[in-house]
Amino acid sequence: MQAISISTHGGPDVLRVVDLAIPTPTADQVLVRNYAIGVNFVDVQHRQGGIYAVALPLIPGIEAAGVVEAVGPGATAFRPGDRVAYAGYMGGDYAEYTLVVESHLFPVPDAIDFETAAAISLQGITAHALTHQVYRVRPGDWVLIHAAAGGVGGLLLQIAKHLGARPIAAVSTEAKARFAREHGAEHAILYSTDHIVHTIDRLTSGAGVHVAYDAVGRDTFDASLASLRKRGTLVIYGLSSGPVAPFDINRLSGITPGSGRGSLSLIWAAASHYIEDRQELLAQTRAVFDLVQVGSLRPTIAGRLPLAEAAQAHRLLESRAVVGKLLLIP
Repeated sequence: MQAISISTHGGPDVLRVVDLAIPTPTADQVLVRNYAIGVNFVDVQHRQGGIYAVALPLIPGIEAAGVVEAVGPGATAFRPGDRVAYAGYMGGDYAEYTLVVESHLFPVPDAIDFETAAAISLQGITAHALTHQVYRVRPGDWVLIHAAAGGVGGLLLQIAKHLGARPIAAVSTEAKARFAREHGAEHAILYSTDHIVHTIDRLTSGAGVHVAYDAVGRDTFDASLASLRKRGTLVIYGLSSGPVAPFDINRLSGITPGSGRGSLSLIWAAASHYIEDRQELLAQTRAVFDLVQVGSLRPTIAGRLPLAEAAQAHRLLESRAVVGKLLLIP
């Protein structure tokens, strides 16, 4: 089979095409033939060897969808021919075939194609957990979403709109602002020309937003915190611009100078902490696929590249010009 391997950390050129034997499932493993593989920014970070340390050599990737080819003797939930997907699983995913521990797999409904499943599984689970468990979005809530034209950001917009909230998108270009409006944003803020806090104050009549979802980190943290209303919540779920400076908890109080409107909540959220067992995984993925099937949630596929062009996929992702999800097609 064809796979993509990393033997040393570095730029996109360290992603090399290799030929490997198709593995055989043992114990509770399932052999999945991948039909579509999601490309995520964390794949870039694993390749770079930065904030997430990974052992090398590595076949990167954390998400794909396909068909069960074979099952190990201890696997009982699936059989050959079943349509499945997996997300958040580092098992050698940039490959034609991947061995997946059975408990990490979930079924893909017949009405959903593999590209949609691969494009929405990880980020859909994340967006659903952020809006239903980390902070439960309610009708009428003002919701600030950073990087709103990205994979999770675009889904957060759609789910917030579906729940009756009032989403505000923060994006880097006018093209991304148009995308955000088309996907549920009531308003779009441009990082380059708009003052985030002043714009939020104007839109909310000085009250601030109920929740801000921020995966950018260092570059947007202060604006996110200052945009919250009293008893508002800042949810951090990534640090694409780098780590936030050491934080004084008094900035949440509303009592000390520069501490905002007060009684603020700050949450670091990892989607994996909200799917700690198989039942939670199945419940989350069913909820996401149900939203897809009723038309309330749709991923935007920015491009489809052959598996052998994984390096180009990483270049495109790092350019920050991509709107939506990139897929690798074996």
